[in-house]
Amino acid sequence: MPQDQEWDVAIIGAGPAGLAAAHAAATAGARAIVLERAVHPRYKTCGGGLIGTSLAVAGGRIDVPARDRVRAATVTLDGRRAFTREERDPLLAMVTREEFDDALRRAAAAAGAAVRQRAPVRAITEDGDHACARLADGTGVRARVLVGADGSAGVSARYAGVRYEQVDLGLELEIAVPPPVAGEWRGRMLLDWGPIPGSYGWVFPKGDRLTVGVIASRGQGERTRRYLRDFTARLGLASFRPDRDSGHLTRCRSEGSPVRRGRVLVAGDAAGLLEPWTREGISFALRSGTLAGTAAAQASASPAREQLDRALGQYAAALERELLPEMAAGRRLLAAFSRHPGAFHTGLATAKGWRTFAKFCRSETTWQALVGHRQARMALSLLSLA
Repeated sequence: MPQDQEWDVAIIGAGPAGLAAAHAAATAGARAIVLERAVHPRYKTCGGGLIGTSLAVAGGRIDVPARDRVRAATVTLDGRRAFTREERDPLLAMVTREEFDDALRRAAAAAGAAVRQRAPVRAITEDGDHACARLADGTGVRARVLVGADGSAGVSARYAGVRYEQVDLGLELEIAVPPPVAGEWRGRMLLDWGPIPGSYGWVFPKGDRLTVGVIASRGQGERTRRYLRDFTARLGLASFRPDRDSGHLTRCRSEGSPVRRGRVLVAGDAAGLLEPWTREGISFALRSGTLAGTAAAQASASPAREQLDRALGQYAAALERELLPEMAAGRRLLAAFSRHPGAFHTGLATAKGWRTFAKFCRSETTWQALVGHRQARMALSLLSLA
């Protein structure tokens, strides 16, 4: 068997979390390698709406390849009670994951990270001084620290023992539309609070294409598919043949779920890090990846095991401070929204409600800040129980 390659930091997965980790580790001086099973640019099922936090993190590394910038939003309650609001400043930047992830890949390589594509990882092991990613071709990559960013169904999540309490099914269509239809949607998104508890649908404009999707809790596959069919037909988009028709599961971590095992950290979807109500995950991937890469680089430079453990422990502590409170707030919002979507719709239509939503999109506020207000806490408690 060929001798395993040795690195300071190895990252499994070349999505936003893995490439953010690689960029951070390489920038900190670590010899870093990314192992990716596919070849960029590759399609990824994802709405592709970047909130302000994602733009702030990614914008420091790449020219964000935005296909549109949304300034207006139409909101409906299962197709009814439509209202539209328009903002002077953009709410979201719309990207395709092919272009966005490939730009992040080039930035990680420019920072000094090696990116090895067509390199699927089949197993993870550890010895005293290294973690080893065992590849499908029988070779291995050894590193002082390994960062798993290969999604919630990947090997690193299983190795770390990540537990999930919320699993949702997202269905999505990528539809190429003629210029008149594209013009109708340019700069405007649509959000629809759906007929299944906790569900919603979206239309995101991306130049000559629209991303149309719905998401609902797993276990209601036929209802979710019917929601997508009805949603698309209602919007007059059913006559266009989609270029992509795909689905995926999103998984939110259980409270107390591990983000580390030995020399292995997990980040992004592999750690179940995303906001439970909106299921927004790109900002969580970029931030957790950056935190994991920084901690991994510091740990890889620590000669003593005690120092390495201390450095890796800083990752979990950073998540506790920076990301997990936002997830807890999202859980509270989802519990209330699932019972009373009409109340959310009515609240969002008010000037104050819309202002809060717009500020969230631009990352000028957080759901944690919202649920921290006494009146909001009381309202959410009542809605969750009623």
